Amino acid sequence: MKNGRKQTVWMIMIAAAVLAAAAYRCVWERNSGRILRFGMLAGSYWEVPTGNCYEVIDAAIQRFEAAHPGVQVEYTSGIRKEDYPEWLAEQIVMGTEPDVFMIPAGEFDTIASLGVLKKLDGLAEQDDGFQPEDYYQGAYESGKIRGIQYALPYESVPTLMFVNKTLLEREGISIPEDNWSWEEFLSVCRQVTKDTDGDGSIDQYGCYDYGWKEAANANGAVLFDEAGRTSYFGNSKVETAVRFVKELNAANEGYLVTAKEFDRGNVAFRPLAFSDYRTYKPYPWRIKKYSDFEWDCIRMPSGPDGGGRTELDTLLMGISSRSRQETLAWEFLKELCHSEETQVQLLEASQGMPVLRKAAESDALQDILGEDTPGSSNMDVTIIRQVMEEAAATPNFRLYQSAMDLADGEISRMLHGDVALDNGLLKLQREVNSLLRQ
Repeated sequence: MKNGRKQTVWMIMIAAAVLAAAAYRCVWERNSGRILRFGMLAGSYWEVPTGNCYEVIDAAIQRFEAAHPGVQVEYTSGIRKEDYPEWLAEQIVMGTEPDVFMIPAGEFDTIASLGVLKKLDGLAEQDDGFQPEDYYQGAYESGKIRGIQYALPYESVPTLMFVNKTLLEREGISIPEDNWSWEEFLSVCRQVTKDTDGDGSIDQYGCYDYGWKEAANANGAVLFDEAGRTSYFGNSKVETAVRFVKELNAANEGYLVTAKEFDRGNVAFRPLAFSDYRTYKPYPWRIKKYSDFEWDCIRMPSGPDGGGRTELDTLLMGISSRSRQETLAWEFLKELCHSEETQVQLLEASQGMPVLRKAAESDALQDILGEDTPGSSNMDVTIIRQVMEEAAATPNFRLYQSAMDLADGEISRMLHGDVALDNGLLKLQREVNSLLRQ
């Protein structure tokens, strides 16, 4: 009996010690900031083949820990992109989200509206070593919602126009200059669209996948106000853009061009992300994707009221509003998103573009692109920098995707002639505005 009572006492003492140790560890970690948790996804954010996705992050962590003795950064590895939103949502529900984390695509406004993201304006203003002007404007603006900075950009991908050089050379047409226009674009598309084998059917085309959104951006159209409460689809710039796409589609004489046609080398132009250029330009991916023709990329053509502007796809990172280590979290966020060393390393290990001007304007960009495509790339890196400088931030308000889905469906009907264009756009504007005010 004595032994039983003694065993019970020891078990209680051990349990109490364990609880006390756990409580002490929590207090110690909270007060000393020894452990900083980071949330990240594995693989490429841009859905293209990639190498070691942890290389840049691990190097940044190593530098950060060296500059902050005693601090340790931890992350869970192996979370795939498709699983990451659910993993992060579970962490948020449990109140255990990381101090600093990548923000899943399409979830930015939702997470911010839950109060989970810390507002960064105050931290940025108090930090003499941090200047918003260090970033490309479109990339930095991607981290804002209704004028408040909730996140910093880590990496961006602009859209460029891929050009089938082999096809144009065969037709005796020069690759368009940097400042080419819609008029030139349409003219080349009409010239190359033809029946090349004499069987009575068109088998060569001008363009694939250039839609009304690309045209609206290139014509300087703004589709929504900053708050995401009002749309401007009835604007003349939007109407001009949709009319142009209708003309462009007519050049194909009713044939619906597919991605396979471009992959086979039968299409002159296709808008694609810069990450695709980085991935599929060099050997061996080039021969797996586009084996029968040489290609390069240039700026998008400009509409009469625009400058060939595109939207940026940007990977954002933020700080949990519930983090007890605000200062450390901000310093680590800067190591990832504001360090020139990290940003230059992204050029080597990822497929996107740095969001810091210093990194993009360094000699490293030209050197790395040259290594990617030895002897075959004529890309002028000033084009990439100019595209980054002019690119617009993709809106982040909650109903953005729903509004764009509605617009896609209605404008598709207009392009097919089912709805009159002028009245149709005004009607669409009213419907989108109604949706936005729900």
